Amino acid sequence: MAANENHYTLPLPVFDKPVKLLIVVAPYYRDIADWMIAGAQAVAAKAGAEVEIVEVPGALEVPTAIGMAERLGDYDGYVALGCVIRGETTHYDTVCNDSSRGLMMLGLQGLCIGNGILTVENRAQAEARAKPEDQDKGGGAAAAALHLIALSRKWATRTQGIGFRPAGETV
Repeated sequence: MAANENHYTLPLPVFDKPVKLLIVVAPYYRDIADWMIAGAQAVAAKAGAEVEIVEVPGALEVPTAIGMAERLGDYDGYVALGCVIRGETTHYDTVCNDSSRGLMMLGLQGLCIGNGILTVENRAQAEARAKPEDQDKGGGAAAAALHLIALSRKWATRTQGIGFRPAGETV
């Protein structure tokens, strides 16, 4: 059983400049969302990051809100939080797949996103994953965003090109 395994967790990165995180949460299951927010805030505080929180109606709106914030706001990274519990219809599959795909597409465009949208079979699984004293997936999502921000800042200092030069140009 995965819950009994030991997993390696990277130490939190250290930043020399302030970090501003936006937590975008779909609080459909308010108690689950609150546990995940608490976990994300605690990890952000350990790294010295400033946090702002916005709520959206559901998991499908999380990627849209992050995309809007990237264009219109001033954030270093994003933490996507929410919970989708399987129901009786295929709507579960649509919400899980499309919210995840939306976040992945934004990430591939260079946004630093920690994905903490739980996709579970039942409430007991959601509670175990959400509670900070248990699996703390909200904290894990914040840590993922912070690690991506650290990588982005590391690579942003590169001054060399990637090997392409206009015809006739030499070094």
